[in-house]
Amino acid sequence: MNIIEAMDDPGVFQPWFAGASWDAWKAVLRAAFALPMSEADLATFARLAGGRKPPERRVRELWIVAGRRSGKDSIASGLAAWSAGIEQGHVGKLRPGELASVLCLACDRDQSRIVKGYADSYFTAIPELGGMKIRETRTGLELDNGAEIVIATNSYRQARGRTILFAIFDECAFWRDESSATPDIETYRAILPALATLPDAMLVGISSPYRKAGLLYDRWKAFYGQDDDRVLVIQAESIELNPTLDPALIAEALAADPAAARAEWLGQFRDDIAGFLDIELIEGAVDRAVIVRPPRPGLAYVGYVDAASGVGKDSFAAAVAHREGEEVIVDLAHEIRPPFNPQTATAEVAELFKSYNIGKVNGDKYSAGYNIEAFAKCGITYEYSERDTSQNYIETIQLFTSGRVRLVDNKRLVAQFAGLERRTSVAGRDRVDHGPNANSHDDISAAVAGVVAILATKKVPVKITPEMIAQISAFGRGERARAQFERAGDRRLYGFGGFG
Repeated sequence: MNIIEAMDDPGVFQPWFAGASWDAWKAVLRAAFALPMSEADLATFARLAGGRKPPERRVRELWIVAGRRSGKDSIASGLAAWSAGIEQGHVGKLRPGELASVLCLACDRDQSRIVKGYADSYFTAIPELGGMKIRETRTGLELDNGAEIVIATNSYRQARGRTILFAIFDECAFWRDESSATPDIETYRAILPALATLPDAMLVGISSPYRKAGLLYDRWKAFYGQDDDRVLVIQAESIELNPTLDPALIAEALAADPAAARAEWLGQFRDDIAGFLDIELIEGAVDRAVIVRPPRPGLAYVGYVDAASGVGKDSFAAAVAHREGEEVIVDLAHEIRPPFNPQTATAEVAELFKSYNIGKVNGDKYSAGYNIEAFAKCGITYEYSERDTSQNYIETIQLFTSGRVRLVDNKRLVAQFAGLERRTSVAGRDRVDHGPNANSHDDISAAVAGVVAILATKKVPVKITPEMIAQISAFGRGERARAQFERAGDRRLYGFGGFG
């Protein structure tokens, strides 16, 4: 029974996919699985596929870029249940004891619970499928035909050691992972070998669009409208896949926030949101295997704090850096993850600052009164920053692009910088912040950006050594000495503000 027959069968999926409102989805699936198509199907397909021809055989990859409320989760869970329980393309192709995984990866736990709920409903309400269940697991189901359905959050680790029959990347435009700067691309690369064993294995990426970056955008850019029998890309407005939606609701959204509504309802990638920096620039600034740089005598260190309450998801982060010539060198990026006691966290961070001979630190205005008092008890003066976090990020851009910032080797720091988004308002002003995903954070990157911005824009005192005094004496005094030092390219001895 192919996927369309299963969707049309009253004893299988028809109760979930009844009515003409699912016709556009069926046209897409007929094309993806190289099933017979009517004239109406062909017209719908051409409109949603950029005018390309239908594939001549079942594709290996199907990418669906579609607006919200278009039925994406229903289709994803239906495909998972069909592949594992009805088509069973793995039967007779596995080694003894080997399981075929139908893997559905979502952007966060809430999204995975939604998909898991849909999948469970099929195996609960359909007697034929219900009888196949051996057991329910925390992440899905194990069936008596050698298949398992695994529904989890996105991670390249999920593919390791598995034989994958069907992989679904749900809302992959919004995937974030604190341990990876490019979780969607890394997961895709890990999945491909796991799909190689079974001849009918398939990857389906299904998501609302977001910014013009990442795996979904890359596949759309490369294959949308292109005649290719391996990869099919569909792009659709919400109402094209779900005609039961109220057009007035979409019109109101477009009037209120055109940029957001075009992505959420019209299935278009956003032009007003860009990545903060290219991942190559961020990773190029990392000194590999340097986790922390210990204090060194004769250097003037600066500290910055991004404080938190200890309740919720935000971390208490601190950073230390110094300047060497025209480079800002990050020495420490410290993070205390929740839950924690804020007084204990403050004391811990204060001791770190003291080890670098730092007596005054900066931080944002979050609970500024409490932070001032809490750090004062630990012998540290806390002053709130003149710039907000977004402005601090913007101040660091030139340093990254010119290669004048050096980071410690911290995967969460790199992932947080890579996950930042730069938004341009209608007034033309840029704002930088983390993304909308529940897994998106910028605590440790905010602390590092704060300390880098200070060193990039303010004078920093430099300890004068006897060798420096001797060198100054050799040149003379006053303006003559300054001019000679500038010509010699040795301005760092004066600690002049900025990098000019």
